[in-house]
Amino acid sequence: MTPAQLDHTAAVLAGMLTFKQPADAVLSAYFRDHKKLGRQDRHEIAETAFAALRHYQKISAALDNPHAQPRKAALAALVLGRGMNISQLAGLPDEEESEFLCRLKSRKNEFSDGLNTAAELPEWLIGQMRPHYGDEALLAFGRSVNRPAPLDLRVNTLKGRRDKVLAALRQEGLNAEAAPYSPWGIRLHDKAALNKHPLFLDGTLEVQDEGSQLLALLVGAKRGEIVVDFCAGAGGKTLAVGAMMANKGRIYAFDIAEKRLANLKPRMVRAGLTNIHPERIGSENDPRIGRLNGKADRVLVDAPCSGLGTLRRNPDLKYRQSPETVAKLLAQQHGILDAAAALVKEQGRLVYATCSILPEENERQVERFLAEHPEFEPVDCAALLAAAKVDLDTGVYLRLDTAAHQTDGFFAAVMQRKG
Repeated sequence: MTPAQLDHTAAVLAGMLTFKQPADAVLSAYFRDHKKLGRQDRHEIAETAFAALRHYQKISAALDNPHAQPRKAALAALVLGRGMNISQLAGLPDEEESEFLCRLKSRKNEFSDGLNTAAELPEWLIGQMRPHYGDEALLAFGRSVNRPAPLDLRVNTLKGRRDKVLAALRQEGLNAEAAPYSPWGIRLHDKAALNKHPLFLDGTLEVQDEGSQLLALLVGAKRGEIVVDFCAGAGGKTLAVGAMMANKGRIYAFDIAEKRLANLKPRMVRAGLTNIHPERIGSENDPRIGRLNGKADRVLVDAPCSGLGTLRRNPDLKYRQSPETVAKLLAQQHGILDAAAALVKEQGRLVYATCSILPEENERQVERFLAEHPEFEPVDCAALLAAAKVDLDTGVYLRLDTAAHQTDGFFAAVMQRKG
């Protein structure tokens, strides 16, 4: 790392460590304001800034108020997160910073004593998880999500076959393999920039975590059906469902955010999908939703959640969420699930999903819904996946764990309205 790169990293961390905005938004805004930064500069800055977020518990233990000392936080990230020796940093730290790094190095063994520093989890999250997880499970979770994620891709079956796309990527020298569960998934272990790749530009490839791809299989949409994606966002799952339907039928993509839906529209065009109808709604109780009451064959509720299953990609979330924000999300999830249920026709399917690992957002939410809606019954996710020739059995519910499955942490429940 050069002195200039260190200065830029410190400037980025000064914004990130307030935890007022998503870290990736802070980084994107900084790069927009500093257009002259080259690709290698951006890589070094991003890697070091995110290493600081991943090791924030240790950095906080060694450094009072890291936000006020972002340059020291960046140097600590190089040592703790990127595995550099102090000797490799010659020319970067001044005398006082060098002394700080020496003290940091001497304390490394201490960090394994406390659960929050060993697992890199804040106290509030340990408290939230402790009723459901023992210390060993907490440590395993913390360590599994503290590593950068590989890049998962989904092959758009309207435009290509996985075996052929995989062969083409390997021929280019990319370290690519078939994802272990999703029949459309490819996993890249390289930090490849795909946004200008021909297979991405022509809609053959989409970036999508393998766990998210499996949700589309659980929706199980067929040609000619009416499907509702109740919280469509930028539409990754919507696109996967549309491809499963071979562009036949109708998908209503609802979301409260116009900007997210605007991002979906060019992705639809690129993917060659014409059966998706994006529509902004004011809330889950928007009267425009009522026209679909009892008419939908499949309804997907990918609910707003804490996102704690995505910490590999969004390590700042564990500092931007709190018991209070989780409590608000629980109420929101309950309301959305209740409203979405009204759209499902007899024998129709309702899929509830989150990218959280908290039972309060997952199993408990579903159990409450089933108690309040006896007209629905659970469907075994393992059986649905087995029918799709996916060898993955996590029980009646889909529970994806980063350590066990190398995906983001996902939860899904499938429920069917009785006839």
